[in-house]
Amino acid sequence: MKAIFDTLSHDISEMTTKRYSTSFSLGINSLSADLHKPIYGIYGFVRFADEIVDSFEGYNKKDLLEDFKQQTYRAIEEKISLNPILNSFQWAVNKYQIPLDLIETFLHSMEMDLDDRTYDQMEYEKYILGSAEVVGLMCLKIFVRGDEQEYLRLKPAAMKLGAAFKKINFLRDLQVDYKVLGRVYFPGIDISAFDSRVKKQIEIEIEQDFKDGYEGIKQLPKDARFGVYMAYKYYFKLFQKIKRLNPEIILHQRVRIPNNKKYTLFVASYIRHNLNIL
Repeated sequence: MKAIFDTLSHDISEMTTKRYSTSFSLGINSLSADLHKPIYGIYGFVRFADEIVDSFEGYNKKDLLEDFKQQTYRAIEEKISLNPILNSFQWAVNKYQIPLDLIETFLHSMEMDLDDRTYDQMEYEKYILGSAEVVGLMCLKIFVRGDEQEYLRLKPAAMKLGAAFKKINFLRDLQVDYKVLGRVYFPGIDISAFDSRVKKQIEIEIEQDFKDGYEGIKQLPKDARFGVYMAYKYYFKLFQKIKRLNPEIILHQRVRIPNNKKYTLFVASYIRHNLNIL
């Protein structure tokens, strides 16, 4: 029965999420139970595409990504794929009517990562849109269960929150992106001259995105709100830690929140959410 394969596909997307991200797993588990499968499906798809461009050294990444892209569109059209990750993803796309242009924009940003580059302002904005903002919009489609009016109302805030998360990742991963992958995402920045002034400029930009995104969280359906709030609190905690660090430290190590502190954050956030004091 196909139902067995579909269940296996969802299980693999869930396992992929848990293997790669403790933080997102905690957030997803905080959503209403019926939202788990589609969000795991989104994360698995995004993670696999990201792995192709970031991790598969020694392989033809361009061909792998193109093949993944074609398989994705075929899976959505035919409503099945022998790739369990894509089978789970197409189910979410078709069930919640996720627009194909969001998927296309995301995959284009992955193509941008195939080349070592220093981004100008236009490329930076395009990359943020594809790698973060549209992913937030895919999730929003699920959170509002396909309600187009609610989707359009919350769309700007969802994009800002996705942008904030991505920019924090850029700061967190600055060392690996620059020294290992040869990427400098922030436009107009000479990494060799990365100092407190430059760092502060980036932080101001992130703070505004956070502020705008937070307003959208408060307006989400209650059964989706806590999971997104959890992700927000995790990234805000990470951001606060980054703000306290000297630029030299960020250039030489990846900043992270220990797992025990993530669980403490989860409990504190749960209490605030239940008391309705977000």
